[in-house]
Amino acid sequence: QVQDVESGGGLVQTGGSLRLSCAASEFSSNYYAIGWFRQAPGKEREGVSCISTSDGTTYTKDSVKGRFTISRDTAEDTVYLQMDSLKPEDTAVYYCATDRDGSSLYNPPCDPRDYDNWGQGTRVTVSS
Repeated sequence: QVQDVESGGGLVQTGGSLRLSCAASEFSSNYYAIGWFRQAPGKEREGVSCISTSDGTTYTKDSVKGRFTISRDTAEDTVYLQMDSLKPEDTAVYYCATDRDGSSLYNPPCDPRDYDNWGQGTRVTVSS
């Protein structure tokens, strides 16, 4: 895991907003895709939203569509996840990760198994 990659997590009430930032330059390598993933207690890690760097195609998990928006600042090599209308079920540790070998190009989008370079994560807690 790479340190100091993600920031912006915290405690927020239901309906609130947070913006997560991923300093992709901290990964120190090129990548084919970059994305946000989350892992709630007792659950498997899941893809939330990802961007392909080859064509800018984005994928967003159905349960957060309309509430979460991924964006990328190529000049700053930073990826953001704007999270609005947060719900208690969004509570999790959120990770930023990159696909360095292109695996994600040949598989369903935003599958954590295709991402091999991970940040330490930032915790998001949504209170009811």
